[in-house]
Amino acid sequence: MGVLLRIAINAVAIYLAARLVPGIALQGEAIWPALLAGLVLAILNAVVRPLLVVITLPLTFVTLGLFLLVLNAFCLWLTSVIVTGFVVRGFWAAFLGALLISVVSWVLTMFVSDRGRIGRY
Repeated sequence: MGVLLRIAINAVAIYLAARLVPGIALQGEAIWPALLAGLVLAILNAVVRPLLVVITLPLTFVTLGLFLLVLNAFCLWLTSVIVTGFVVRGFWAAFLGALLISVVSWVLTMFVSDRGRIGRY
């Protein structure tokens, strides 16, 4: 249940990013591309992102961790390549969208325990 709730949180964050960031769009019925993009983004963050972090570790050290924001933008762009109906146009749209999605996801996840229940324990 916790995984489904986190995917829904990702979908809400993606929906907000599509509404607020120019260059990010959801086509058609906005709920299905957002849910699918939330699922794909969760999978990419669990599988691909750790590999990218290890590969780019020297660059991350040199930039004092700021390169991780670029990796987040890359994962968001890669999600838009995979998911039909979710479009990210350009680096800055991906960068700002990834930043917004990270903040919204972090805030919403603060209210979800590890067991997937709403509320702080």
